[in-house]
Amino acid sequence: MPTLRELLADGRIHVIDGAMGTMLYDKGIFLNACFDELVVKAPDIVSAVHIAYADAGAEIIETNTFGANPIKLMQYGLADDVETLNTAATRLARKAVGPHCAVVGAIGPLGVRLEPFGELGVDEAEAAFGRQVDGLLTGGVDGFCLETFSDVAELEAAIRAIRARSDLPVIAQMTVGPDGRTGYGTDPETFGPALEAAGADVIGVNCSIGPQIVLEAIEKLVRVVHLPVSAQPNAGLPRDVADRKIYMASPEYMAEYARRMVEAGARFVGGCCGTTPAHIKAIRAFVRSAQPRSRLGRSDLARPDGSPQLSGIAGPDGSPRPSGIAGPDGSPRPSGIAGPDGSPRPTSEARLGAPGPGT
Repeated sequence: MPTLRELLADGRIHVIDGAMGTMLYDKGIFLNACFDELVVKAPDIVSAVHIAYADAGAEIIETNTFGANPIKLMQYGLADDVETLNTAATRLARKAVGPHCAVVGAIGPLGVRLEPFGELGVDEAEAAFGRQVDGLLTGGVDGFCLETFSDVAELEAAIRAIRARSDLPVIAQMTVGPDGRTGYGTDPETFGPALEAAGADVIGVNCSIGPQIVLEAIEKLVRVVHLPVSAQPNAGLPRDVADRKIYMASPEYMAEYARRMVEAGARFVGGCCGTTPAHIKAIRAFVRSAQPRSRLGRSDLARPDGSPQLSGIAGPDGSPRPSGIAGPDGSPRPSGIAGPDGSPRPTSEARLGAPGPGT
């Protein structure tokens, strides 16, 4: 399997895995447990999740280290084990998927506000991220996935921590609310160029409240950055059903949105909270032969024979499809999400997805 750097260079669409937390919750892990510690306490459970995503067609597997930083681990009495847990998580993921997938180190926010909004200094944040990066590098990651950040300054600190230690590729993803802005009020037109200047290799959006909001953010992002773009939306928002958290977006629903994100210009697509191997398998099926829209102002892409085609996704025979989602027979569907029979349906996320919150 090519490394993340090689995947970046090949110009094609690639699939990232889905939620880890959702899967662990579904396997009976309590929400108050330290999910990051499971790489040493219950490695077989974590390994099984990695394998399931690889079998579903994910080409990029994230380590189970979203919260494995010293500040979050402190509440479990594990602040001294940051490097050990991150190294173990990387080796576990690598052993699970072998040479078939690129393994990237997942890094999430520290869980506290940085100055001037909080008490943690930017230099302290960079040092905290640095310990996590050290562990991931020791384990042998192919790159890094920084995800679910709301504060650009915090994400920039994480990038600096990586760049002080490595030149491996960095996927940098913010999360946005219903208004299309981060929790700090920053829009994609602002955070995109900032992250590009900070040294990210891929810039994207993950989590949020569902794929529609992420799609809208991606459409804005591709206009202002010159790097590959990524999208990993939630499977909607969870609902309480029989004392469980249920995400309502089906694999088919998420896959159709993945195609729309590809058409908008995304090159890396996957899932976040509420997504499962079933969602990733559907996404993989939808984007297998897709190519990203030209980002250089050209209206055409090349067919396999070198002749031009429309900016939409190509049909199985290489002929152009309209820019909307295509029906099973290759004919155009309306711009909304289509129902099983090809007719348009509302964009509300109203079908059963997967239980539990995820990261």
